[in-house]
Amino acid sequence: MLQAKLVLEDKSEFHGFSFGFPRSNQGEVVFNTGMTGYPESLTDPSYQGQILVATYPLIGNYGIPKENKKNHLSTVFESDRIHLNGFIVSNYSRKFNHWRKKESLSRFLKTQKIPGVCGIDTRSLTKKLRQKGVLLGRVLIGKDASMPAREAAKNIIDPNTRDLVAEVSTNQIETFGQGKKKIICLDCGMKNNIIHSLLKFDVTLKKVPSKYDFRKQSFDGLLISNGPGDPQTNKQLIENIRWALKKKKPIFGICLGNQIMALAAGAKTYKLKYGHRGQNQPCLEIGTNRCYLTSQNHGFTVNPKTLPKQWKVWFKNINDGTVEGIYHQSNRFFSVQFHPEACPGPQDTKWLFKKFIDKL
Repeated sequence: MLQAKLVLEDKSEFHGFSFGFPRSNQGEVVFNTGMTGYPESLTDPSYQGQILVATYPLIGNYGIPKENKKNHLSTVFESDRIHLNGFIVSNYSRKFNHWRKKESLSRFLKTQKIPGVCGIDTRSLTKKLRQKGVLLGRVLIGKDASMPAREAAKNIIDPNTRDLVAEVSTNQIETFGQGKKKIICLDCGMKNNIIHSLLKFDVTLKKVPSKYDFRKQSFDGLLISNGPGDPQTNKQLIENIRWALKKKKPIFGICLGNQIMALAAGAKTYKLKYGHRGQNQPCLEIGTNRCYLTSQNHGFTVNPKTLPKQWKVWFKNINDGTVEGIYHQSNRFFSVQFHPEACPGPQDTKWLFKKFIDKL
């Protein structure tokens, strides 16, 4: 195996070996606490431009599953490609076994030309990211691994300065289902299983680009999907949602959609120190004693102190108290920071899709 290393912007370095495509790359280094679900995480568009660290030490032991499609969309992957700029693990399992297996994780990465590094002390790396916050980093493979850390740490481009949503949003209009109610789905990097979750109801979904002007369209409801990057870079989308909030059509936001909803309402967002990425984030529904385990993947959140009077915090994260959902007092507009479709993770909050459908 080729020598490899990860160098962070603070000049710290972590040595390991290449098990993916032998190409150096750079990005924002983040960590995910999930024990399973790496096929879904790798293909989640919300990771665009990032280097993902798996905190669970054994990765690859069940390989990559065979493709399965429904409504022309994958049910095992969240998009049609890997969106990470690199994958960092402690112990890579060369031997893999599962009844749905197709190929190894290593082959999957190599086929899509994504670097993977194993043998790294991910516990130490995660502790650093928790203490200092997410850092930019560079994956160096083969001959590049001999580059001094002080040189490798220079000029790493922050992906959050780019229009990441534009990079992952669809460039065409697609229609799914033939139901009575029509929902326009604003694709900011929408996971496939959001669509699968909605198609369980009697609806027609119109999946459109994030910057699509829907103001002259006929629809019964809007859905704002998950997606990558800083929500404040989506100026046109925010303006379109601000217009929609003046109407009486129901709007449901998921993950980035929660932040976009808040910005359109007049609130502000900010970047978390190291974000929430995993499948075991506990969220309390305000006004109840109900706690839900949720699947999450985000680095930004809503500042509750900036919400207008008509808006309320709906859910909060029990670990750090940050906002995990908001709603308008009319009960027509609501959004959550976590993923009710899960995939991977617990499906405790799938009822939110029915709540949205019932409002149409």
